[in-house]
Amino acid sequence: MHPWIYKYYVEPIIYDTGYNPVNTLTWALIFGAMIFVLINFFRYLDLKVDQQLTIYTIPYILAGASLRVIEDAEVVAPPFKYLLITPFIYFLTALVTVFLLVLCKKFLDENFLKGYALLGLLWTSINLIVLSQAGVERIWVLVVVVFLGTALTGCIWFLRVPLRIHFLDDGYYLLILYAHMLDASSTYIGVDWLGYYEKHVVPTMLINLTGTALVMYPLKLAILIPALSLIDSSFEGESPLKNLTKLALLVLGLAPAVRNTIRLVLGI
Repeated sequence: MHPWIYKYYVEPIIYDTGYNPVNTLTWALIFGAMIFVLINFFRYLDLKVDQQLTIYTIPYILAGASLRVIEDAEVVAPPFKYLLITPFIYFLTALVTVFLLVLCKKFLDENFLKGYALLGLLWTSINLIVLSQAGVERIWVLVVVVFLGTALTGCIWFLRVPLRIHFLDDGYYLLILYAHMLDASSTYIGVDWLGYYEKHVVPTMLINLTGTALVMYPLKLAILIPALSLIDSSFEGESPLKNLTKLALLVLGLAPAVRNTIRLVLGI
């Protein structure tokens, strides 16, 4: 194996050391490519990719995030644990999600979305039962993360008219914002209050520069608000690309928020 590949791709997975500019860009490109693969796959299945489908997929975001914590808790030994580290956990979660979606569509007819969501909740519940064996150390973290995320999202929502961010009238866009505020809150509490460290490249640089993880809030808003505005203005009505892009943004906020919060609560 080439030393460059080992340094930038293999070593961060084996030792779970986080991200570097090279693998960050690579995983981002792969993540984007997955959206187009899924669009074509759903078109092949004659499955409508609407907002309802993406809402019913939220349990699988929770399942994937809690599955990632199982690796953090060292419940799974190598080499299988590497499947639970980026980017493999995204592929694993996506494969299971699509498989169960197709299965439900085939056998449950018009009720397939409810069955699909219930299976996702069941998967999440199993993960949480496994993780509960570690014991709860800081239940207060959950309360603070939810409070901060809710308060900040509420403030931005109330300011949406003077700030001219009217797309937040759409509940799905508001949900995406809320997910990212929860992520920022979990990072802030973990880094500033409990001595954890950030693994992503740009947030790490800004946290080191400012000396506080509070910088996650303006960073999130500086990226997220223009991105949501662009999505809202670039697509007319419902489209598979629009809905999957919105789902991708939800995943990028909610998944780390759930993972971080569970880790902090369990003291992992």
